Amino acid sequence: MPPYLSRLRHWFAGAAIAAVLLVAGMYFYAQHRVQNALKQVPEKIGLEIQQSATGFTVSKSEQGRTLFKIQASKVVQFKAGGRAELHDVQITLYGRDSSRFDQIYGDDFEYDQQSGDVTAIGEVQIDLEANPQGLLSPDQAPPGELKNPIHLKTSGLVFNQKTGNASTKEKIGFSLPQGSGSALGAHYVAKTNAFTLDSQVSLTFTKPAAATIIAARGTITRDPRWVVLEHPHLQNGDEQCDADQATLFLRNDNTLDRAVAHGNVLVQTAGAAAVQAQAQQLELEMTEQGGTLKTAVFSGNVHAETTGAQPMQGNAGRVVLDFSRRDVLTKVRAEENVKLLQHQPPSAASASGQDLELTAPVVDFLLTSRRRLDRAETAGAAQITLRSSAPDSGRPNTERPDNGKLTVVMAGKFEAHFDDSGQFSSIHGAPDARIVSQNPGQPDRISTSRTLDATFHPGSGIEAVEQQGIVAYEDGDRKAWGDRARYTPADQILVLTGSPRVVEGGMTTTARTMRLNRATGDAIADGDVKSTYSDLKLQPNGALLSSSSPIHVTASSMTVHGASAIALYAGDARLWQDANIVEAPSIEFDRNQRGVSARGSPPQTVSTVLVQTDQNGKSTPIAITSARLSYTDNERKAHFEGDVAAKGGDLTITAHQMDAFLAARGQAAANQPASGPARLDKIVAAGQVTITQPNRQATGDQLVYTAAGGKFVLTGGPPSIFDAEHGKITGVSLTFFRRDDRVLVEGNNSSPTVTQTQVAR
Repeated sequence: MPPYLSRLRHWFAGAAIAAVLLVAGMYFYAQHRVQNALKQVPEKIGLEIQQSATGFTVSKSEQGRTLFKIQASKVVQFKAGGRAELHDVQITLYGRDSSRFDQIYGDDFEYDQQSGDVTAIGEVQIDLEANPQGLLSPDQAPPGELKNPIHLKTSGLVFNQKTGNASTKEKIGFSLPQGSGSALGAHYVAKTNAFTLDSQVSLTFTKPAAATIIAARGTITRDPRWVVLEHPHLQNGDEQCDADQATLFLRNDNTLDRAVAHGNVLVQTAGAAAVQAQAQQLELEMTEQGGTLKTAVFSGNVHAETTGAQPMQGNAGRVVLDFSRRDVLTKVRAEENVKLLQHQPPSAASASGQDLELTAPVVDFLLTSRRRLDRAETAGAAQITLRSSAPDSGRPNTERPDNGKLTVVMAGKFEAHFDDSGQFSSIHGAPDARIVSQNPGQPDRISTSRTLDATFHPGSGIEAVEQQGIVAYEDGDRKAWGDRARYTPADQILVLTGSPRVVEGGMTTTARTMRLNRATGDAIADGDVKSTYSDLKLQPNGALLSSSSPIHVTASSMTVHGASAIALYAGDARLWQDANIVEAPSIEFDRNQRGVSARGSPPQTVSTVLVQTDQNGKSTPIAITSARLSYTDNERKAHFEGDVAAKGGDLTITAHQMDAFLAARGQAAANQPASGPARLDKIVAAGQVTITQPNRQATGDQLVYTAAGGKFVLTGGPPSIFDAEHGKITGVSLTFFRRDDRVLVEGNNSSPTVTQTQVAR
């Protein structure tokens, strides 16, 4: 709506000239002077003249000032009919204060004494000219210089001396330096001081802007000073305006004070970006000096729209336009349920089009000195609505996943800036900013903050939205907070900074930066990441992560894909619950299955801490390092691969791979709490197994270690054990114990038992 309102100033200027021409030029002065002058004609010539006379002059004076003077080259009086003929008549009217020098002249006039009618035979010419010098010098000398006299021309003018009424059915023409006009037929009623142009009223202007006004009928009254035009139509190049009625209100000097157009007001402009504005009423107020437009007020269901590459529509109950002294539009104030709609067509940045709608109780549009829309400010709680629209190909919205989206942005006040083409370039909203995104079949996405700032990409809608101050975001079960947030619609990424925090499914994550992909549901946290999984229930059949205590994870980054319960932590990742700890360069945690998958990278390895308990109930921690770890709590098995090393007290076990089986949480000893560390049940290792204890070492291909009894069963290789006291023992299977020197050796025919004993020298 605002970009084209400045073009209305030409119509407003034309309306001002029309008022001055119609009233000051033709009606109040001309008819009043004609009435007074013609009343004096029969009084002066009456029946005193019985024969032809030439070159006579009739005048009337009061207090030394001449009011008017009638000159005629010839007068003929007819006794029988009571009629008189005047030829080559010139009437000069000075006014009671000698401030006028108006002239009425024509070839022939006829006076009917019985009816009181004075009729012009042929054309009548009228020149209206002010003479301010006459106020100082009542000598009736003509003005030293005629300054833009108003000239009128008509014929068949009939003036009735008895009633004071005047009329003509002929065409009336008038002209002055600013333009000219005409009408067909007119009548003046003395009792009401109303002068009516019967039909075909037409005004053509050349200054200050070329324009034409056509009206079906015109009425002028002197008290009050009104000019009423019926069905006026203004045309100014490719601009035009229509209304049911227009009323011009005049000052005492007949200059235009204000004008009001009533009923079905329609303003239109043609061209590449056509404009159309409608209202029930349009009121114009003029300045005291200079006759320029001061304000214009549209009221009553105001609606405006533009077409072209960037179509816009606007609605309001009332619109006020303010103009500078140079008749330049500077401000537009829209009031009462303001709504502004702008359409963005599909572009490279957006596969579908986008409609932007601004609603507010009041919106102020401010223009630059170049008459370009600069910025807009709202008053009262405002709202911006963004709707995805179907592409121009006409395919239904369901063919594109982004169609049907609705985003509502709210704030206590908005301040918008516009680019050179009249499109939004940026919007600032504060306080109590709120964004609600709706997508069919999905929960609403809501974010709140103290302020928001949106930037627009030319011709393709919003480029980015930034929120600051206690930012809160809600997307279904996912909730997030931070000091700042930035959202880019092109990739649908929301970035939270300033101590961001995300809560989802019992998980709370903090980091330096949090990135949420609203399209895929992915979440990425960077910098000092810490996650806490709460609201956990005790899993009696679980082990490592089955406690009801919170599970904590720290890392450099975290990634969650979509609605998955699996989170990937990378960069010095550390996961723990109670005394159970897993450390690795990267840890993948499944909160539903309470499963862990960890990977190492040289020189870092995966580190896991378990607890083994002997028959006497003594607990000893055991630390296991490896290249990879996978664990699922319902299986209670931790699988390690790649240079596995398990160390606990005086025991070290190495192998290519190892499975650590844990005791179920419900089988905890009476003296152990359910929330304590997971207890190691047994270890099954394979691939170059080596067992190292003080004073002895055993090797083999496979190992089964039972933690409760401290029992080792070593097979494959063949297995062997060596200690300083007994020497080396090999066999098919070796069974030995952690707390004593017993060794059980089994052999067969193909692999007999061999004992190598060291002999002291």
